[in-house]
Amino acid sequence: MNPKVISAEAAVSFVKNGDTLCIGGGGAGHAVPDKLMEALGQRFIKTAFPKKITILHPCGIGENKVRGLNHLAHEGLLDTVIGGFWGNAPKMAALGISGKIKGYNFPQGVLSHLLRAIAGGEKGLLTKTGLHTFADPRYEGGKINSNTKKDLVEVIKINGEELLYYYAMPVNISFIRGSSVDADGNLTMEDEVATFAMLSIAHATKVNGGIVIAQVKTIKSNKAEPVNVKVPGVLIDYIIEEPSQTMTFITDYEKAFIDREAKYSTDTLKLEGIKRVIARRAAMELPPKCFVNLGYGMADGIPIVVQEEGMLDDITFMIEQGQTDGIIATGLNFGAMYNPASITDDGYQFDFFHGGGLDICFLGFAQIDRDGNVNASRFGNVFTGCGGFIDISQHTKKIVFCGAFSAKANVSVHKNGLTINDPGKVKKFLNKVEQVTFNGRQAFKNGQLVLYCTERALFRLTENGIELMEIAQGVDLEKDILSMIEFKPTINPNLKFMDIKIYDLGLLNLSHTVL
Repeated sequence: MNPKVISAEAAVSFVKNGDTLCIGGGGAGHAVPDKLMEALGQRFIKTAFPKKITILHPCGIGENKVRGLNHLAHEGLLDTVIGGFWGNAPKMAALGISGKIKGYNFPQGVLSHLLRAIAGGEKGLLTKTGLHTFADPRYEGGKINSNTKKDLVEVIKINGEELLYYYAMPVNISFIRGSSVDADGNLTMEDEVATFAMLSIAHATKVNGGIVIAQVKTIKSNKAEPVNVKVPGVLIDYIIEEPSQTMTFITDYEKAFIDREAKYSTDTLKLEGIKRVIARRAAMELPPKCFVNLGYGMADGIPIVVQEEGMLDDITFMIEQGQTDGIIATGLNFGAMYNPASITDDGYQFDFFHGGGLDICFLGFAQIDRDGNVNASRFGNVFTGCGGFIDISQHTKKIVFCGAFSAKANVSVHKNGLTINDPGKVKKFLNKVEQVTFNGRQAFKNGQLVLYCTERALFRLTENGIELMEIAQGVDLEKDILSMIEFKPTINPNLKFMDIKIYDLGLLNLSHTVL
């Protein structure tokens, strides 16, 4: 075997002071090398080494409590963290918000592509993604606190067109994960819900003379078929075997995550309350025979509606983790897909997204302002980061933002519409968002069609900002909607009620309206 099999404790001893460590995988245990992260965190607790390392992670890693990147959330261990999503590692996010570490938040697809640029010996990545958002240096440059001084992105012009240039950095060591390695140390990912950027991470590390460490569940004695090898053994230096490795943090094994035909439980794929109303109204915006991406939260209910309508063969769902044409898992398993037709590296998926291949996307929001800007990354003391939000929203032809109209509201849903028992304690429609994750004016300038779908109202983006198009049955326009908005939106002269069918339990008959 080319790589050497060692313990996790021995493996993390190769991380030195000041190293840049790249970590693969994402979400709540999706191909996450958690044993390695835990061992590194424990090494620092016991020995106070290594010190001042930089961590690069394209995707968020954690289960919102203690695992994943939370293992590494220690002052002294970290100098800088560069991540695509921070939300499922609250301990790490807390260090960033408090300024106890230096930190950056860049789009997930940008970081995935940046790893390919590093692997290719490039000085950086040139892209439109992130322009006129908080990643743009004219806004925040992706910096998450005032202690973060160094610029890692700049605006340049080529033939009069503005682009962002994200700087490359050397990667000294990396943690990746697979299902198994064969007799030659070749890594395969047959039981992983996604492949992420494992190969790009290994390439980027080796061209910089670094060390690649792989966590796997099984070491096999046979030789894998070449077509099944995800990372060649010649790129891997050390292997740790973790027999207790599970498919995700909350799922030991789910065949349907990697099998086109396997049966699965639909218990978690249920829609109730305002989420059902929002998902059903939003699904009415699906164009014929389209490529669709979905965000976390309210938006992940769209495939459930499509499945209920018997339209799965007409809609192609795609998620940024690399899966295509299945049903997206919800909750902590979001990022996995039931019965996917294919699983590709996320960098290739982002190629398609950045190129404008998506016809429509359904994304969440935390705040919306008068100009149609959306904040989905940082609000109050909550810092989640953008993940793939910017990569997707900036390049998709039609966008439907989905979310509750206000926070901490009490809304009853019945067959005749809604009853607003309490309009909400926190407004989401503000004069100005706290952070620009999506730029409304630029979207309109670029010809994108943008809707904002809530349980109470549907808005659209116009040249003059957002315009109210529809209201729910049973709501009071002034008391339940306009009084909960910090600005006065334009009201369409043909303002109408939402289709009464969205409140019912019956079918919408979408095939008769959009296909």
